Amino acid sequence: MEERCRLPVSAGAIIRTLAIRELRPWILAATLLLLLPACATGPAQREGAPATAGPSVAAAIARTLVGVPYRYGGASPRGMDCSGLVHYSYRQAGIRVPRTVADQRRHSFPVSLDRLQAGDLLFFRLGGRVSHVGIYLGRRRFVHAPRTGRRVSIATLENTFWRRRLVGAGRFY
Repeated sequence: MEERCRLPVSAGAIIRTLAIRELRPWILAATLLLLLPACATGPAQREGAPATAGPSVAAAIARTLVGVPYRYGGASPRGMDCSGLVHYSYRQAGIRVPRTVADQRRHSFPVSLDRLQAGDLLFFRLGGRVSHVGIYLGRRRFVHAPRTGRRVSIATLENTFWRRRLVGAGRFY
């Protein structure tokens, strides 16, 4: 004869009282608790965490691009805009970064200006909005693609124009 495992009457009664529709909210809550951390959009690391070699390599790559013509929407040595310079330099260093200034700012780790390291991004407010980015080289200098008609160049934060428009810095790893 086949033996069947039977629950005691009290346990069976408890299970029957917990209908599936009563368990749904608990299943949903458990699922959300497991999935929500994966949806975080901001960086989880603390401000000023040490940079890896990648950002300093990106800065070195950007420095080699001095003289490349400015081209709106460009992201290659044939021509590039400011966020294209960042995108290209970091990609060559093996680090994926977003393409636009706004997304680069939004997804970078905030860095205080007194803790800048080579490869950090500098964000500038031009024309009423944050619309320009450069790559910090060290010693208050940065490389950037200024505007139409100009070429990728090195500038300094000693320059009043840039110092007054600097609004923050960010770091990618």
